[in-house]
Amino acid sequence: MPRDSDKPKAKKHRFRGLFRLLAVMTVLLLLASGALIGYLYQKDLPPIGDDIRSKLLDSRGNVLATFTNDGRSRDPVKLEEISRLLIQATLAVEDRKFYDHSGFDLKGMARAVLVNLEAGKRTQGASTLTQQLARNLYLTHEKTWTRKAKEALYTMQLEMKFSKDEILNMYLNEIYYGHGAYGIEAAARMYFGKAAADLDLAESAMLAGIPKGPTYYSPYTHMENAKKRQGIILSAMANVGDITDAEAQAAAREGLKFKPQGQKDTTVAAPYFRDYVRSLVIDTLHISSDELDQGGLKVYTTLDSDMQQAAEDAVDKGMDGSSELETALVSIDPRTGYIKAMVGGTNYRTNPFNHALATTRQPGSSFKPIMYLTALSSKTMTGLSVFNSQPTLFHYDNNRKTYQPRNFGDKYLGEINMRQAIAASDNIYAVNTIMKVGADKVAEMAANMGIGSPLQSVPSLALGTSPVSPLEMASAFAVIGGGGTKLPVTAILKITDSKGNLLYEAPQGRGQKVVEPAAAYVLTRLMEGVFESGGTGNRVASVIKRPVAGKTGTTDTDGWMVGFTPELSTVVWVGYDKGREIATSDGRRAAPIFAEFTEKALANVPPKTFPIPDGVVSVYINPQSGKLATAACPEKELETFISGTEPTEYCDQHGAGEDTAPSGGSKDSAVPAKDEHSLWSDIKRWWMN
Repeated sequence: MPRDSDKPKAKKHRFRGLFRLLAVMTVLLLLASGALIGYLYQKDLPPIGDDIRSKLLDSRGNVLATFTNDGRSRDPVKLEEISRLLIQATLAVEDRKFYDHSGFDLKGMARAVLVNLEAGKRTQGASTLTQQLARNLYLTHEKTWTRKAKEALYTMQLEMKFSKDEILNMYLNEIYYGHGAYGIEAAARMYFGKAAADLDLAESAMLAGIPKGPTYYSPYTHMENAKKRQGIILSAMANVGDITDAEAQAAAREGLKFKPQGQKDTTVAAPYFRDYVRSLVIDTLHISSDELDQGGLKVYTTLDSDMQQAAEDAVDKGMDGSSELETALVSIDPRTGYIKAMVGGTNYRTNPFNHALATTRQPGSSFKPIMYLTALSSKTMTGLSVFNSQPTLFHYDNNRKTYQPRNFGDKYLGEINMRQAIAASDNIYAVNTIMKVGADKVAEMAANMGIGSPLQSVPSLALGTSPVSPLEMASAFAVIGGGGTKLPVTAILKITDSKGNLLYEAPQGRGQKVVEPAAAYVLTRLMEGVFESGGTGNRVASVIKRPVAGKTGTTDTDGWMVGFTPELSTVVWVGYDKGREIATSDGRRAAPIFAEFTEKALANVPPKTFPIPDGVVSVYINPQSGKLATAACPEKELETFISGTEPTEYCDQHGAGEDTAPSGGSKDSAVPAKDEHSLWSDIKRWWMN
């Protein structure tokens, strides 16, 4: 029979075994924890934001924007570029012990558990800023245990690899503030029209409250909720000693001045061009959207940042921000085919549709130069060809159909030549021209010049009744400005991957000759008359201090100004989205935008005359007879022709015969370099106006 003294020994043995088991488990737990910490420390975090987002670069290699799957650009700023008051407000309401904990607020978590148990449901959370950042950067907001576990691991890694200031900076640049504003800089500019560094106490407290519920606490949609939230934050700031009670009360009473909702987002650079390039990368170059969004690509483009800014400034100045009237501006370098500026609308935030690509707008009279180029290049007409501007019924399709155009305001000019018809935008002359050269020839010319939209080969094509896009028109007029040669319209120069490897490079080519350079030059000289006295563009001529050629166009629903200098071919369109008719004042907005842009975009470029190609002859003619002027003619005008199409007869209306040489020398000796009259007119317009 065992002795009683053996029982304590057995009991002691059991306690010793249990203690050893606990010690082993503790050691194993510590080893596992150490291994986990070591693993997390060595393991790389997933790439963060701008590390994986592909970038859009301008022609100088500067980053313009990033490509994101949500279509929005971030505007990150450094921590020192953010108002200290905003930082204090955020910490006071979101994570008061941010600088004291290691990523998890254990006391806060325990307190939240007790509150939730007491309430019988989840009413309070205890996520730190680091946890929120981990969730926003890498995870969804689904409430699952898997997501929570991943969040904890990412939180630990963030705390290991970044300082507190770096984590706070990332948080403030990533958090969503509602209405498409990601990051504090975008939010400050959207709500208050100022930089994050300039926010005052009341503004800071207002913005710090929005991320908790970007819709519920939006001052645009729920001002009462936003003000209550602001008051809570001001009280929290006072409680932690960041501000005094008096300062909190004063800030709560301050009347905040918000920017109107939907006003243009000035922090996004060239958003319409960015979307255009995105579509080219995905649809034309067949690079997947995932690779574009998260592949760290660099997309080098043709866009000139200074010209783009000039375009956006011109649109802002020329359009009424409170109106629904839309606009588009596209500018192409005719020497290269490179797109230098693109604006697709008045406000990307409220209407991201790119009107520069819309193929549903009638160009009206701005289409006429394409037809006149067809006529000139065929050598069946010259700038002196005359038609009678009067009400006319035209018969076509083997006399089975008729067409009767009208001039604007029913104003008819009688016998006029091509120069006068272009300057006055005469419709009767235009239809006479297309009837002479053939509508099918005009449609073919337009296609060769870069207009891909289908065109109807009917007499009304002369008046721009077939819809085209502003981008197509800019391409076509670049052919005229480029001396008759079409170069591919180019937006992307090259694309490299995250390691710098070349994925794509734009092909280099000499271009396709559409018409002889002489024909393009003669038309250019005629189109310069649009900006001279009596021309439809004369009212903006004083703004442009350089040689420029162009054409206006107006329909019931569209207003256009198309034109070019030796450096830029630019199109401006205005109109409404739903086909609503435009007022006369609406249509007249296009020309001032064109003039403002052209002058500012080329502010640092010396004025240049259009280069004169071979095959051009300039002679003095008598404007009344259309024949070569003689010394006896009281009026003489210098006109330009494709060699071989110039007049050969001398004017005999003033008592002079064919043996009388024209003023300024013989016909054969009259060359473009002696274009004194034209040069003097240009000088007066450039510098005297």
